[in-house]
Amino acid sequence: MNFAQAIEFAQAHEVPWTRDPHAEPARFGVHHEDPAPWNRLSGPVYERGGVSGVVWQNGKEIQHWGTPDRADQTFSVAKTYLALLAGAAHDRGLLPDLNEPVVKRVPGIGFDSPHNAQITWLHLLTQVSEWEGTCFGMPDTVDRYRHVSHDPKKVEGVKGSARPLQTPGTYWEYNDVRINQLSLALLHLWGRPLPEVFTEIFLAPLGAGEGFRWEGYEQSWLDLPARQGQAARRVQSVPGGTHWGGGVTISARDQARIAQMLLDGGVTRHNGQERRLLSSEWVKRMQVPCPLASFYGLLTWLNPSGQTFPGASPESWFMVGAGGNYVWIEPAHHAVVVVRWIDSAHFTGFVSRVAEALRG
Repeated sequence: MNFAQAIEFAQAHEVPWTRDPHAEPARFGVHHEDPAPWNRLSGPVYERGGVSGVVWQNGKEIQHWGTPDRADQTFSVAKTYLALLAGAAHDRGLLPDLNEPVVKRVPGIGFDSPHNAQITWLHLLTQVSEWEGTCFGMPDTVDRYRHVSHDPKKVEGVKGSARPLQTPGTYWEYNDVRINQLSLALLHLWGRPLPEVFTEIFLAPLGAGEGFRWEGYEQSWLDLPARQGQAARRVQSVPGGTHWGGGVTISARDQARIAQMLLDGGVTRHNGQERRLLSSEWVKRMQVPCPLASFYGLLTWLNPSGQTFPGASPESWFMVGAGGNYVWIEPAHHAVVVVRWIDSAHFTGFVSRVAEALRG
């Protein structure tokens, strides 16, 4: 097996979504699965490119296909970017204890009820928060009983119905409303728009950011008070994905730059200079399995025993977004692989082919 065969396989299995969501809105996105009236977009969506990607090994690009410099929406890959921002906050002392209840640092934004006051930052980062409420007009019930392809647990109820809540920290469920609530909490923790912080801490030092956008919803604007010499300002809270539109727009090569930084333990080597962007401790923490979901770390997908993503090594980890957006960090071959707009039903076939090519 060689890379040409792996790339040909990817390009032969493009996701069946339309490339133009404005011309064929019913064939783009995941919001259609939500109960009315929340099965509509609240943020922008854009035309997308075709199957694209890159393979980097030992910090150098060895393969590319499609349009790797084209910036497209990347859906839930953005969740991992929230974990990076939480890590940057942790490294700077803004978030010293992941087991601290969120309400202690950011009161008054939806964590004040007796149930929600139990929720910690770690709960949110591992999707076990069981947060209850409405975030920018969307109730958390919209995503209860949700099934995602890499979760082996059988869903017993109807998506969007009020599954009985469990104690925070005792039940794992993929829920985009709760992720948006985490993003809101991080916004208040930083006191600055998250796209601005992300660009400053990660993208600019990586030499990345061409075409980058991180957009919110029409109803997610809010007023941040003056803080630490910064004037009060009106900002947009951004989602951890593109479930209801918006989210992160970024290129495949920039995703590879971010992944390479993680593969290198939080360090970037750009323009001949080495710079630490994230502590190695945080990078390792992102890969610690959630006790309730061994396939999940801090908003990252893991590969315990090589079962979640067959063909990849057990120590590999992934950023995953709907629409066939994948970022694969493969320590076994010191490689980073990004593929966009592949049919997720065929992703493991792509992984096995790339893994064989990496083995030479």
